[in-house]
Amino acid sequence: MYKAQTKHIRMKQWFCFFIAAFIFTNTEAQDIRNNPNSNHGNKFEQLGTILPSPNEYRTASGAPGPKYWQQRADYTIACELDEENLRLSGSETVTYYNNSPDILSYLWFQLDENEHNNLRNANYQTGGSLPPQVGDAQINSLEQQKTDNGYGVNIRKLTDAAGKALPYTINKTMMRVDLPAPLKPGQKYILKINWDYKISDRMAQGGRGGFEFFPGDGNYLFTMSQWYPRLCVYSDYRGWQNHQFTGRGEFALTFGNFNVQLTVPADHVVGSTGECQNYPQTLSPTQMSRWQKAQSAKAPLEIVTLAEAKSAEQKKSSQKKTWIFKADNVRDFAWTSSRKFVWDAMPVYIEGKKIMCMSFYGKEAYGLYSRYSTKAVAHTLRSYSRFSIPYPYPVAQSVEAANGMEYPMICFNYGRTEPDGTYSEATKYGMIGVVIHEVGHNFFPMIVNSDERQWTWMDEGLNTFLEYLTEELWDNKFPTRRGPAFAIVDYMKLPKDQLEPIMTNSENIIGLGPNAYAKPATALNILRETILGRELFDFAFKEYARRWAFKHPTPADFFRTIEDATAEDLDWFWRGWFYSIDACDMAIDSVKYFIADPDAEIREGLTETTIRALAPAPILPKFDDISKIRNREDKNIVFETDKDSTLRDFYWKYARGLVAVDRKPVNYTAPAYLEPLSAETRRRIADKHFYEVSFSNKGGLVMPLIIEWTYADGTKETDRIPAQVWRYNENNLTKVFMKDKKAVAIRLDPMRETADIDESNNSWGKIDEPSRFTLYKMKQQSRGQSTGLNPMQAEEK
Repeated sequence: MYKAQTKHIRMKQWFCFFIAAFIFTNTEAQDIRNNPNSNHGNKFEQLGTILPSPNEYRTASGAPGPKYWQQRADYTIACELDEENLRLSGSETVTYYNNSPDILSYLWFQLDENEHNNLRNANYQTGGSLPPQVGDAQINSLEQQKTDNGYGVNIRKLTDAAGKALPYTINKTMMRVDLPAPLKPGQKYILKINWDYKISDRMAQGGRGGFEFFPGDGNYLFTMSQWYPRLCVYSDYRGWQNHQFTGRGEFALTFGNFNVQLTVPADHVVGSTGECQNYPQTLSPTQMSRWQKAQSAKAPLEIVTLAEAKSAEQKKSSQKKTWIFKADNVRDFAWTSSRKFVWDAMPVYIEGKKIMCMSFYGKEAYGLYSRYSTKAVAHTLRSYSRFSIPYPYPVAQSVEAANGMEYPMICFNYGRTEPDGTYSEATKYGMIGVVIHEVGHNFFPMIVNSDERQWTWMDEGLNTFLEYLTEELWDNKFPTRRGPAFAIVDYMKLPKDQLEPIMTNSENIIGLGPNAYAKPATALNILRETILGRELFDFAFKEYARRWAFKHPTPADFFRTIEDATAEDLDWFWRGWFYSIDACDMAIDSVKYFIADPDAEIREGLTETTIRALAPAPILPKFDDISKIRNREDKNIVFETDKDSTLRDFYWKYARGLVAVDRKPVNYTAPAYLEPLSAETRRRIADKHFYEVSFSNKGGLVMPLIIEWTYADGTKETDRIPAQVWRYNENNLTKVFMKDKKAVAIRLDPMRETADIDESNNSWGKIDEPSRFTLYKMKQQSRGQSTGLNPMQAEEK
């Protein structure tokens, strides 16, 4: 990065003050046409055609339009988990409602499990070199490119409601079903699909769903997500969202109602999207009694205890049991199943409505999850409901699965203790943070249902921002990783070839975490704390959530709503933070110090002056242009001054040489243009200190100027100047400040609010060296367990 040498100038100049319109002319107010060295780019240009035109579906205010529509898909599903053979088979009946104004001749379904098939995946390959040492996994991966590995969805039967086969085509992770007749607006269509697939080892093969095997006790933990053929979204802004699933860009899904039957080993405990309809048939009488007590519990109450979970691990039932769940107005459905689970629950009340908060976890996570998980779920619902909309669903669940993934009413998280039950501080905060983040996804995108496949930041970035607010409300010393401006600096100062704008599709981003999670979260935090203020921002953000709850918003809807609800033009902010890779690097280039001398002698301008003057020549067109010539030649044109002689004054005649004017120099008395200061003004400015400070924008990202003044008496003062101060010249700015005290130091961005990537050029004068502090990185490589001795183990007993 280019590091400019900060120039410190201290000047004491005596100058005169006059009563005139130009006491100070700041260069930021100069006409850009008179500044040939200015580089006035497009940083304050309106987004204009970058955003889609408003229409009847989406208004210019950012709200849904009077003719907004969206599709609906209802599912009735029955599936069976074959734990011995690690397979899942199912049948589903889908009812699709065409609420659009369009006629549809086919439907698109997502087959996300094809991600694990080496021949039917999206085939988004990357480059790489051969390392000196090659392991079995790499050899196996290269060999499997040639033969089918057996994973992926098998469509066994696909028919209409009457059982007549329907033609379909599978393209990688997408399936097109051709309809026998066009589906007209307002109509619905029912189809049935039978399918099965081989469940993947999530810990070895990656992905969101699959199994984890525990060799110590010989049991499995299943996280079943993206497990059934799901309708793609058909929308007003892009038609079918059928971009292939590569494993990175997540989901665009249609709201609907689900009725699901899950047949699993009889000793398994199941957690799922929705509410269970048959607990009396799936729980023991003792467990059912605990469930009923949990409805009014003040703290998490175990429905399935640790002792019961450990006992179940030792005995594997060969019987089956069916759990039935129902979920209304959700965009997806996920579930988990294992005999290893401890299950606890407690209620939280949001605006008087009871929501059951629950957690499922094995003995490996008991020391953390029994203490924190369900309480973190409840805290998250309270916090997010405060900043967005009240949580509308009846349950919210956290599942420890050495993972981090979200679905409606259920999420999979990480955070396990050491075998002795202790844990590191990083593991604790990592676990609480991931629970908050994944439970928070219930709001974004499960309710405010943005297109994750296209715009990852709209759910991950907004959710990470609310995660930051929620972590801050959990503990004032919470070591949050994403949200504060200073935390994004290392990413934003990377070489430009390693950066992409936030608006980039997730498949094409090098650093997805910083780009789609941390940078938008930081931008929103800066909007809230520095640009708009909390009151304005919080109102606008809640308005966005309210407008687009259970709908499909786009970035333009978000940008327009925030501006509409705050009365602030923020196009410069969206352009800089979301559409560019500019960084903030503002510098103090020079400081000039002035003290006024109201008694200095004024030599010119106070009295009338006699000068030799020459009468000016007539003001005539510089060039006889073609329009004037043709107008004279056109016999049909009669000029007003030709028609009306009263319009022919002295200057009409002067321009035509019809009057004689003496063009020789004559004596002319010029009036005075200055006058002495009043006594009151002299007194008022006698002890003032004036500073002319020159700034430069070296990083390219325009941001507010936050200036901290340190005075000779030790006191401090902060000026906050909006980013619009750069609008006439985006690179350089000089501004004059009048202060009551003498300044000994000036510093930009003292609270590190603007993500300035080079603080070495932010200061003028004597600035004490800052104390050093240590930032630690959340350990994630083991997904919840620490390495080495942790403080709990080292505690003196």
